[in-house]
Amino acid sequence: MPCVISNCSNNYGPYQFPEKLIPLFIHNIRNKKALPVYGKGENVRDWLYVEDHARAIDVIFHQCKVGETYNIGGFNEWSNIDLIRVMIKVADKMLGNPEGTSTELITYVTDRAGHDLRYAIDATKLKNELGWEPSLQFEEGIEKTISWYLDNQEWLDNVTSGEYQKYYEEMYADR
Repeated sequence: MPCVISNCSNNYGPYQFPEKLIPLFIHNIRNKKALPVYGKGENVRDWLYVEDHARAIDVIFHQCKVGETYNIGGFNEWSNIDLIRVMIKVADKMLGNPEGTSTELITYVTDRAGHDLRYAIDATKLKNELGWEPSLQFEEGIEKTISWYLDNQEWLDNVTSGEYQKYYEEMYADR
């Protein structure tokens, strides 16, 4: 059976479930809620805009060598605290808040036991063999993401309220 495997780094962008760091923090900044940061915020992650991930999958699908594994990464590592500071700067500006207003929302919490300090992925093979690389710089992608969540408050409210679960109850309750 011809197949290929891909592994990716952390994705961000529109429609991400709001329990994840980036949409959660956008929601919390907008609503002036605490921004819970694990430990000292030193955990490092590689971030990839979701459309770049989809583009990478398309490139792999059409150009891959069967039986290979490709890592899809953003070449874009950030510590959580630095990521949060960028998000605060961008969100405060978009919301018309004085710069740094939401910094006071940062709340340091105990890290999860066994939580990895760093998740990294090397996408060099994908870049060298298939010519793929991310199309967006992180700053551009995070601005698009924050703007999307701020412009789609109704979607976010629906998801965080659990309202979407009514669909499953109506469709599958009697099965």
